[in-house]
Amino acid sequence: MIQDHALAVALSTDPGLIRTQNEDAVFVDARLGLAILADGMGGYNAGEVASGLATNRLAADLGHLIASSSLQDHAAGHDAATIERHILNEVGAANFAIFHAAQSTPRYAGMGTTLVLAWLYDNRMSVAHVGDSRLYRLRGDDFDLLTHDHSLIQEQLDSGQISPEAARHAEGRNLVTRALGVAPTVEVDIQEFDVQPGDVILLCSDGLNDMVDDEEIALTLRTLSGNLQLAADHLVHMANDNGGRDNVSVILIKVLADFAAPRGWWRRLQQLLK
Repeated sequence: MIQDHALAVALSTDPGLIRTQNEDAVFVDARLGLAILADGMGGYNAGEVASGLATNRLAADLGHLIASSSLQDHAAGHDAATIERHILNEVGAANFAIFHAAQSTPRYAGMGTTLVLAWLYDNRMSVAHVGDSRLYRLRGDDFDLLTHDHSLIQEQLDSGQISPEAARHAEGRNLVTRALGVAPTVEVDIQEFDVQPGDVILLCSDGLNDMVDDEEIALTLRTLSGNLQLAADHLVHMANDNGGRDNVSVILIKVLADFAAPRGWWRRLQQLLK
């Protein structure tokens, strides 16, 4: 587990019990406050390629931007619009890179990936997501889903065509309505949230929430948040114990302390990255 003065992080990923390949890709860096999770789709190794392209490119490009003094200044100055623009630009570039690879390499045709990304800075968190990978927040007794799935099942839930209980067992529940790499451009949902000491942030692929109820996930985080790696591994084991029908990946972030920019967090971050 990586620890920073303000954040602790852990991750765990597993192919599950049915699939031989793991098409999920994960990245987290407490120094940057950056977490990225992608769940690939496509034949052969294409899903793995798509999720890897998304994660590696975003980690490199956003990591460079976050470490730059200009973006730190925007964060310290509460310039949310500029931060949002940077994130959207980088996600758009990753989307086009995957699309171009799929168009130029026949065996990668049709590949794509979901994305959920969180950047924590100045006691805030920007969240970008495409597809049905999720981000949850545990704050005290409240366990909230902060993203809204881009999936056929979610559209049916929103329109009242199907009940939540029926949705858990419905055919086609893994069909997404948005993904990176399937078109030259992509619509990205981006939101900003406040962050408080004690918050636990969970990013996960649908291999977790399809196999484990939210109540069980929340109970695990409340019980094991003192040991993030144990909590991450236990969530993956629970998904496999319940059938493990898909790849399952989780990233956990625990806020240990205030990290408001005026306290010099950005200067310390920049020194760490030199």
